[in-house]
Amino acid sequence: QVQLVESGGGSVQAGGSLRLSCLVFGHTYGSYCMGWFRQAPGKEREGVAVIDKDGNTNHADSVKGRFTISKDNAKNTLYLQMNSLKPEDTAMYYCAADPRTTGWFLCPLNYEFNSWGQGTQVTVSS
Repeated sequence: QVQLVESGGGSVQAGGSLRLSCLVFGHTYGSYCMGWFRQAPGKEREGVAVIDKDGNTNHADSVKGRFTISKDNAKNTLYLQMNSLKPEDTAMYYCAADPRTTGWFLCPLNYEFNSWGQGTQVTVSS
């Protein structure tokens, strides 16, 4: 497992932007799958975007064209750039990683990661 610390959440009006960051500790960074997930009150957790060791990404249909996952290996940091935010994007956002996926190519969006951050709240008002 690794340790993950998210930051960057907050409140924004519809149409606005936020960038979430996730600092990763404890394992050879960048060589395994990482991702962003979200959970709104009363709803199941859903995958938002994942990224593999080579930077290949997979985004949920609901955020394609608006959100972008990326990583900076030199800073051990995962990012989620969120543009054109909508009220339905309101949720607790979590970053996740799993060293067991070291070397994987094209990580699946529905993978059950074994390491999770504490979450950061994103609230979008209309």
